[in-house]
Amino acid sequence: MFRPRILFFGYSEVGYACLSLLLERGDNVVALITHEDNPHEKIWFKTPAVAAREKNIPVFTPESVNTPEWREKIAALQPDLILSVYYRHMIGTKILALPSLGAWNMHGSLLPKYRGRAPINWAVLHGESRLGMTLHRMVKSADAGAVVDQEGVAIGPRDTAEQAFRKVLPCARTVLARQIDALLAGTAKETPQDESQANYFGGRKPEDGRIIWTQTSRQIFNLIRAVTDPYPGAFTEAGGARLMIWWGEADSPATKGKRGAPGEIISISPLVVATGDSAIELTKTEWRGAPTPLLSVGQRLA
Repeated sequence: MFRPRILFFGYSEVGYACLSLLLERGDNVVALITHEDNPHEKIWFKTPAVAAREKNIPVFTPESVNTPEWREKIAALQPDLILSVYYRHMIGTKILALPSLGAWNMHGSLLPKYRGRAPINWAVLHGESRLGMTLHRMVKSADAGAVVDQEGVAIGPRDTAEQAFRKVLPCARTVLARQIDALLAGTAKETPQDESQANYFGGRKPEDGRIIWTQTSRQIFNLIRAVTDPYPGAFTEAGGARLMIWWGEADSPATKGKRGAPGEIISISPLVVATGDSAIELTKTEWRGAPTPLLSVGQRLA
């Protein structure tokens, strides 16, 4: 009996969930290509390497798969199907062309919206009320291939990015379970994406957490919940020190009727700061850098 050879590219807990499904089914996964954990990143999620090693699946962690050496190694694995789930690097078209059953990606948004990196963080930052996972064909451009299936879930207006991730995570396994047999049989149905609805966002860096006080209170609140722990966090600066802001309230009693110049401290206890349209209460903060400055009413945060 022919058992298609699956080459799995993946990382994050989404990768773990999808690889675990394939292994539970007894599918013929010939190798996992993944990433070394970044020592500067808080690893708060399971990774597919754990699932692979439990089943003695070979695990590789190349810095790039698009070198002649690695293209040769991947070709030697003779993949019939490539599945990528939260793999962080682009896979070149020479590799995508290898498997006769195609190369497919599980992306963390309802494509064509939020193509690119960190889609859940970006969607929370923009106040989206519904997120999801999309299975699509891999092509040269990131996340632009035809869609096979997608599943969505409602996200609350106060959910953090991690809470949103936890809600969206099961959608990946649901979609893959629905479609894996069709992928392996070469019968998956595809629908081209509507390019007029597409948008793209790049990866996020810790510096992207800097608060722009001229934005509205809601925009600032959405930034805070999009990058709060376990992500690097939102921040502002005063007196040469960095004030990390892990939570805030855009509509608390302390902010009612309060206005000032954007970034101006209106109150110390509780800590209330003026925004572009009103004010926000900063309820969970942490100073980094020394010496810690003494804040005062009327002071401007940068």
